[in-house]
Amino acid sequence: MATIKDVAREAGVSVGTVSKVISRDATVKPALRERVLKAIATLGYRPNLAARALRTNTVNVIGLVVPDISNPFFAALAKRIEVEAAKYAHSVMLANSDDDPEAEARQIAALLGQLPKGLIIVGAETKAVKTVKSDVPIVSVDRRYGAYPLIATNHETASALLADHLVALGHRRIGYISGPDTTEVGRLRKQGFCGRIMQLSDPGDPVRLIIREGCFDYISGEQLARAMLELPPDERPTAIAAASDQQAIGALRLARDMGIEVPARLSIAGFDNIDLAKLVVPRLTSVAQRIDEIAVLAVQRILNPGQTGTKPADVLVGADLVARGSSGPAPGAKAPG
Repeated sequence: MATIKDVAREAGVSVGTVSKVISRDATVKPALRERVLKAIATLGYRPNLAARALRTNTVNVIGLVVPDISNPFFAALAKRIEVEAAKYAHSVMLANSDDDPEAEARQIAALLGQLPKGLIIVGAETKAVKTVKSDVPIVSVDRRYGAYPLIATNHETASALLADHLVALGHRRIGYISGPDTTEVGRLRKQGFCGRIMQLSDPGDPVRLIIREGCFDYISGEQLARAMLELPPDERPTAIAAASDQQAIGALRLARDMGIEVPARLSIAGFDNIDLAKLVVPRLTSVAQRIDEIAVLAVQRILNPGQTGTKPADVLVGADLVARGSSGPAPGAKAPG
């Protein structure tokens, strides 16, 4: 089995340089780093993580806390973070908070006990019951955790994409199923969608908006869509936008049960672009978060936290509207273009 000395000899560098490369030390010049990495690959060297942990009091592990691992978006996010961390020879230790701030605090304390390189936290609520302070880097992703810097989609501008899409299709009676107002994400997505609808609504051609608040799950989407679709024919929406794909898929299921054809009589659109959005019939129009970009930024923030004493800034990432078969022209309206 190859040792770190063998790698140093193969690359023609010191043992210290090899150690710096393994630790992702930014002071190592790129050409030298590539030489060491090539030697590691050639010899099949595997660092002794246990010995390194004893020396440095840390291990090559990043802690990740999500509020609901059964949510397809958080499952996809965890996978992308794990893939990105593996590029730097780091593993990910996953914990689920069940969207409970008390459980979140316990999970964070448990992860910190494992001496991780840092923590990536999707906050359970806008304000946690107790925000943990730590010497290791901590970054919020998607939902803010305490006062820690946030890396997330720009939820307001992303939700506005849905408003633009539905109004352009001729819809003037639109229902919006929001997420919980107790979450920053829920509030921002509602503000983005509803604010854009107000901008697009013209006195001569007004857009009537029905808003219902719920959880980000399938059941909530189905229940709130029913409340909208049971309105009198001249009041019920011709399109429903939802703050999550789970809500939108719940609405899609309800429309099928009620015999309402999608998109001929009702358009439905969601947010997150989970894998299931491409599998339901009709395929769901959705706002796609750039999960790969978010994962890269989060892992880099943990492994390269920047200068001591400098407070990292929030980073907001763009999103993309993916139009599929669940959205179409409003009944009686011509297709755009």
